[in-house]
Amino acid sequence: MPAPTALREKPAEIEAEKIEVDDNDDSVLIDAVSTVTSGLAESERTEVSNESVVGMEMDLDGRPKFGSAKERRVRVKSQSRKVPVPPHRMTPLKGVWTKIYPPLVEHLKLQVRMNIRTKTVELRTSRQTDDAGAIQKGADFIKAFTLGFDVDDAIALLRLDDLYIESFEIKDVKTLQGDHLARAIGRIAGKDGKTKFAIENATRTRIVLADSKIHILGGFQNIRMAREAVVSLILGSPPGKVYGNLRIVASRLKERF
Repeated sequence: MPAPTALREKPAEIEAEKIEVDDNDDSVLIDAVSTVTSGLAESERTEVSNESVVGMEMDLDGRPKFGSAKERRVRVKSQSRKVPVPPHRMTPLKGVWTKIYPPLVEHLKLQVRMNIRTKTVELRTSRQTDDAGAIQKGADFIKAFTLGFDVDDAIALLRLDDLYIESFEIKDVKTLQGDHLARAIGRIAGKDGKTKFAIENATRTRIVLADSKIHILGGFQNIRMAREAVVSLILGSPPGKVYGNLRIVASRLKERF
């Protein structure tokens, strides 16, 4: 049977081991920096800390100061487009060519030329083109002019994104022939174009009457209101009733804006 003193010494040894483990706990607690630089020499540790600060400006509080991000030029895929010009619009195109190509070249940064032999306007992106939709806007601008819109009206397609062109024919609304078709066109235009101008001013659109085809340039809601007025005239509504509806439309637009 062991002596009583042997039993008393064993718990003391266990407590000593516990104390040793507790003393070593502080050495086990390390931070993220020490894990990175634990295997490096003292000189290498200073280099790692200095590399993270190279090229970075610090303020008075020791916080890093970052400069403004540089604008990256978006590289646009090379594209080309040919817009056909009707024969009756070639002469007007030549007359206002000096007003057509500057916004295409300066604003959209496109390359443009008028091909007289093929009767087309050719558009192509360049290295300076920074808008992916530039060539589509340019094609819409040329197309609007070929449909009969004025240059000052068509140029709005380049500067505003919510403008559209809607085209339809009188026969799409009602089948008319001969004198009936001529009278429908006359009702839309009015005497000296007064009815057409009234519709344009009330709905803030532009309308082109090209024989039996009608082209409307404007915003989505404005085009819808102008089309309703034109359709009512085609169906035979008297101009006085259409004028009354246009006054209501004009008052609603003023309240909206």
